[in-house]
Amino acid sequence: MPSNRFSPQLRSLTPAAWVSLAWGVGAAFTFLMRQRLPGESAPSVIAGVLYYRWDGVAMLALAAVLNVAGCRLLGQRPLSAVGLLLASAVVATTPLSAGEIPMAQFLAVDVALYFIAANESRRTGRVALGMALGTLAGYLTFRLLSRWTVGTSAELAVALTAVIAWLLGNAAREAREHAEAARAQAAAQAVTAERLRIARELHDMVAHSIGVIALQAGAAGRVIDSQPAMARAALGEIEATGRETLAGLRRMLGALRQSAPGRAPLDPGPGLADVPRLAEATTAAGVRVDVRRLGDPGPLPPEIDVSAYRIVQEAVTNVVRHSGADSCRVTIDRRGDELSIEVLDGGRGAGAATGTGWGLVGMRERVALLHGEFTAGPLAGGGFLVSARLPLPVGVR
Repeated sequence: MPSNRFSPQLRSLTPAAWVSLAWGVGAAFTFLMRQRLPGESAPSVIAGVLYYRWDGVAMLALAAVLNVAGCRLLGQRPLSAVGLLLASAVVATTPLSAGEIPMAQFLAVDVALYFIAANESRRTGRVALGMALGTLAGYLTFRLLSRWTVGTSAELAVALTAVIAWLLGNAAREAREHAEAARAQAAAQAVTAERLRIARELHDMVAHSIGVIALQAGAAGRVIDSQPAMARAALGEIEATGRETLAGLRRMLGALRQSAPGRAPLDPGPGLADVPRLAEATTAAGVRVDVRRLGDPGPLPPEIDVSAYRIVQEAVTNVVRHSGADSCRVTIDRRGDELSIEVLDGGRGAGAATGTGWGLVGMRERVALLHGEFTAGPLAGGGFLVSARLPLPVGVR
């Protein structure tokens, strides 16, 4: 199948090479227009008196030298390059006996205007365009003052090609700047998303542990005199929970230090298989957690498994911190094409909803990222219900 892309050889050409190629094409076209081509009774354009004379050939050679010099300066001094290319166009027009600078002689200038507008500053591009239009106007003015014939209409067409070349280059530069701005914005959004992800992981991990530690410390304080054995057990739970939390923080911070820029390769984290251990620790702290697993117990994608665990963990943490209830029920049901999670407590109901933390916001964001549905609120008869429904990919349904 033919391709409409440039070949690697054409893509590797520099702007200076393109300008030189344009000048060569213009010179060849000028020569062919003054020849009687097959099927013609006469040349399309009558050659000027100087075109085949030694002085005309010398003018064309000088124009070629000016073009080469302009191409060499195109990358470092673009305005000087445009000046030399314009001089080349004027000199190349001299032996043609034309009343204007023909389009073929101005083709190299048009290509240079495109690259300058595309790669240089806006001011440089505008100055280059002004120089080109000023040269065309000056050429016509000189011929008018000399009472020579002029081709005003043809020169206006040449001026139009210069403006079009500048507009195309300016559009290419704006498109490149827009693409760069879009990449920068995408990178900034990726950094923000990564920070939010890390913040959620820290919040979910630390908030639950601190809540459990607070309950254990309160229980130990109440029974330390009357039942020292239970107090020691509570202090042991506090120590174990604290060590586990510190170990998780060290793993997370270590991964952040060692990772390259971009998404940090954090550990996948716990999943629904760890919910019984979460329930056991919370029950030992004084709030009984009953867990019910319904439906298919098969494996889940890591992002759904971790998010489901974090939702349960945060909901249980809210029960511990805000509801005042002494128990809650966690229901995990996987049926068909979705995984549903419900955490119900029999506490005050409004307490969890009026908390000042980011727990509910974090849970809602997790569910939204997985294109699920999330509801949370007090029940009419008392208590508070957190419900999340997560759609499952087709491959794991």
